[in-house]
Amino acid sequence: MSAADGTGTWTWRRTWAQSIASPGRLAIGVALLGLSCAGLYALSLAVQLPMSDIEVYRAEGHAAATGGDLYGFTVTKWALPATYPPFAALLFIPTTWISLTTLKITCVLVNAALLALLIHLSCKAAGLRRAAYSAPLLLGTTALGLWLEPVFQTLVFGQVNLALTCLVLWDLSRPDGARFKGFATGLAAGIKLTPAIFGVYLLITGRVKAAFTTLAGFVVSVLLGALVLPAASVDFWTRRMFETQRVGKLWIVDNQSLQGLLARLLHTTEPGAWWLAAAAVTAAAGLWIARRCYVHGLDLWGVLATAVTALLVSPISWSHHWVWCVPLLAALIAHARRDAWRWALVAAVAVTFAARSMWALYHKGTLALHFSWWQQLLAAPYPVLGLALLAALAWWTRRTPGAPGGLPDTRRFPSPRAGGRRPAEAPSS
Repeated sequence: MSAADGTGTWTWRRTWAQSIASPGRLAIGVALLGLSCAGLYALSLAVQLPMSDIEVYRAEGHAAATGGDLYGFTVTKWALPATYPPFAALLFIPTTWISLTTLKITCVLVNAALLALLIHLSCKAAGLRRAAYSAPLLLGTTALGLWLEPVFQTLVFGQVNLALTCLVLWDLSRPDGARFKGFATGLAAGIKLTPAIFGVYLLITGRVKAAFTTLAGFVVSVLLGALVLPAASVDFWTRRMFETQRVGKLWIVDNQSLQGLLARLLHTTEPGAWWLAAAAVTAAAGLWIARRCYVHGLDLWGVLATAVTALLVSPISWSHHWVWCVPLLAALIAHARRDAWRWALVAAVAVTFAARSMWALYHKGTLALHFSWWQQLLAAPYPVLGLALLAALAWWTRRTPGAPGGLPDTRRFPSPRAGGRRPAEAPSS
């Protein structure tokens, strides 16, 4: 997106200068963020936030630093074990250098900063250049974004989802042919396996070099883990990575994957073959739709389709894994233009990710396995929305690029250095 006059591009220097020149808007943004943080602090005083995952990360870092059994311990009152590859444990070693209280405070602050970065990257990827560099807007949207359920849960548990999403989105939004494009995505897969699907996306869209660079990044992470933690590496890659029960119960409402949806829908703790068949079909269809998006010049939508596919087919996708809602909302806003129904769609999606409908249901014990038909939708808002998104993208890209009424073939994310305007008929991604 070009500058307002169409003659230049939006840069940090220009937009921050404009933000400072409008102190009123900047003050409103700061006030909103301050109020939001104060609300989080008040909530933490009223209801103690567990931040259990950061304790697991700290224990992983301690095991890696001292030579302990990385996959033999459990921590917190929930007896949580380590579930990430050994490479992640190496990155968690610095968490042992400070007290747990300081670590939790640092984690909240870092995640808030990462949310602001993710909003910036999402706006850039969607072509919202002016918004991406507007200090008041970034402050205000960060203040609101902290209360989106996936983001809020990331703060509550002290998770790394925002960091991984920023890493992948930054990497994939770089121009094709950029040096080492895909390497950061491979490293992300070495921390948490699910980002590996983006390497498949690069491969099926013809970006073979970037796909193999993703593989190289992943291999580097595996080799580093094996070099420093050889026994733990053998344990993880031959046994632990297949033990999905270590992560948690797949049928509880926390699990917003396709398997969680089917388990609750079929009233069983093990959907088995039903899930395998549904996951296989969803994976094939989702990647096919992602490729079609890329062919139609909608690379951001292709990335989002890939992300949603990964979240759907993963055995367990906790609600906080769905922080991809941030770039999804940015993409929808960029496409909304002045159409009232499209803005209504943006509002509906935002409400879905803020409503916390799954927590409104009484789900203690095994009650989630006995939900009535009308409770199923409330218990699984994210997989239902994800399936709807894939269906909408399949319909949207049904025409051949270049055909009358078809979508133009632009192929890339909006270039940060492109000075011209997007063609009038090209849909913003």
